[in-house]
Amino acid sequence: MELAHYSDFAVRLVNTEEPARNKDALTSVEVLRELFGPATQMARRVTEADLPRFRTVRARLRAVFAAADEGDHTGAVDLLNSLLLEFPVSPQISGHDTLDEEGRPRWHMHLADHSSNATTGYAAISAMGLAFHLTEFGADRLGLCQAPPCRNAYLDTSTNRSRRYCSDRCATRANVAAYRARKRLEAERTGLTEDTSQESTTPGER
Repeated sequence: MELAHYSDFAVRLVNTEEPARNKDALTSVEVLRELFGPATQMARRVTEADLPRFRTVRARLRAVFAAADEGDHTGAVDLLNSLLLEFPVSPQISGHDTLDEEGRPRWHMHLADHSSNATTGYAAISAMGLAFHLTEFGADRLGLCQAPPCRNAYLDTSTNRSRRYCSDRCATRANVAAYRARKRLEAERTGLTEDTSQESTTPGER
């Protein structure tokens, strides 16, 4: 489903915040405009008033990912449905002036933006894109990074539904941490075994 790519809008917005580190990247109009990517016409409508509105939408989108990550798929759908009701979209057929090998327009579905402000438009396409992704691939394909303190959102597109981290960097960091934890545990067990062995030795044997 081609419209599923709009789900990237949701991921980009959610990942502007790092709750565990108390960091928030939504600090200026310029940052908001960058979220729109190639949708420059929508981005031009961003104003200072959109900053708090974007943060509110971000919290609601993160709640969708959090519910899905915890296995509460019904809860995730309910949260997403509330966004879809509040921020409806207008699907349209578009060719974007691109032609196929035979010179015909490459027709595809496009989510048109007729919203009253930039936040409403962004929320609408984010929610719809996430809805298409969820219904096409499953709610368990929405997750939050398992490498603490990172809790970035991600969309699992792996063939075996095995993704647990938002990036290769976080996956590597988690693997290194797990390896070091195993080594510490082995060292503690070795030390405990040696202590037990010494205690079991009789005084005359020492």
